[in-house]
Amino acid sequence: MCGIVGYIGKQASAPILVQGLKRLEYRGYDSAGIVVLDNGDFSRVRRQGNLANLHEAIDFSALPATMGIGHTRWATHGAPSEANAHPHFDCAEKIAIVHNGIIENYATLKQFLEGKGHTFKSDTDTEVLAHLI
Repeated sequence: MCGIVGYIGKQASAPILVQGLKRLEYRGYDSAGIVVLDNGDFSRVRRQGNLANLHEAIDFSALPATMGIGHTRWATHGAPSEANAHPHFDCAEKIAIVHNGIIENYATLKQFLEGKGHTFKSDTDTEVLAHLI
């Protein structure tokens, strides 16, 4: 299980995302992360462990973006680590994604994408999806 939250509005999204993740923390305790989009640029913060680790790592004053997604993770692919925490990016860091579930054929897809020159930074099935898109 994982917890996923998103926000688009007029307020700074980071505090709202963290508050939403607090309500879903029981759905994932291995790691947590958020990504916000501001003027076309992503800012991502991820941490291994419980949500308190993420909360402590975020400089909310530096994240005024009003759009973002967040995730708490219960690991299914890849060990609990910051590298395996969601959100994940594609190679160009133009796509950010969170996911709840299992991509059964991710190893085959990953091998195909590596053959096309993609480089992966995690051991998760979710990162494969970002690259596939």
